[in-house]
Amino acid sequence: MKILVVNGPNLNLLGKREPDLYGHKSFEDYFKVLQHKFSTHQLDYFQSNHEGELIDKIHQTDRSDIKGIVLNAGGYSHSSVALADAVASISTPVVSVHITNIYNREEERHKELISQYVVGGIFGLGLDGYELAVQHLINP
Repeated sequence: MKILVVNGPNLNLLGKREPDLYGHKSFEDYFKVLQHKFSTHQLDYFQSNHEGELIDKIHQTDRSDIKGIVLNAGGYSHSSVALADAVASISTPVVSVHITNIYNREEERHKELISQYVVGGIFGLGLDGYELAVQHLINP
């Protein structure tokens, strides 16, 4: 099975940005571990700080062999109607992931615009949330 992991803005700085919240490991290092854990499946990774690029990548999944998306839209989760519309417009199942507990943070992070269009969401479990999301997509 082919799963796409999509990370939004500022997640390219994992391991450097606010390590007390997000940890000390880069996502690239973590992704290698994730690929090893799911070695019988193909995991692809895409990250962008640009909303339009994220939307384009999500749209492309309906015309591909990707069977599921793990999406950490970062700050766009709380502000981008366009990204929510992109998730709503595809048939590929999406699991939303947040590394931190968005409900223990600033009030503007409490609302996730994409949540009504995803099959499930994981928040507050650190990078382990990605593994749980992949497991769900493989075994719904």
